Amino acid sequence: MASLQQYSKAEVAKHNTPKDLWMIIDDKVYDVTKFQNEHPGGEEVLIESAGKDATTEFEDVGHSTDAKQQMKQYLIGELIEADRKKKPAVPVDLQRPLIIAGSALALGLGLVILYRAFKK
Repeated sequence: MASLQQYSKAEVAKHNTPKDLWMIIDDKVYDVTKFQNEHPGGEEVLIESAGKDATTEFEDVGHSTDAKQQMKQYLIGELIEADRKKKPAVPVDLQRPLIIAGSALALGLGLVILYRAFKK
């Protein structure tokens, strides 16, 4: 797959009119100018997010697999590294169970060591 064109948030922000409508979803840049009349939610929804990051709005609606597949045809690039959202190495919702499991393991190992020390 060829490398995608890189855009800054500032560059995307310039494309914020119905005649030139770009948006960002998951650090990817889409030109949805020609899609406005076809959008099931109406063109106003797209215009509200013109030139902006619409990731949250896109996810909140719960788009179908078909919609996600269809959007590939409007993909024109991706955000430059400096403007991308920083993603944690481990998703936040998984960090707590890992911390708890690690603490339980350390506690259990400590108890085994103490037991063996007092058993002698």
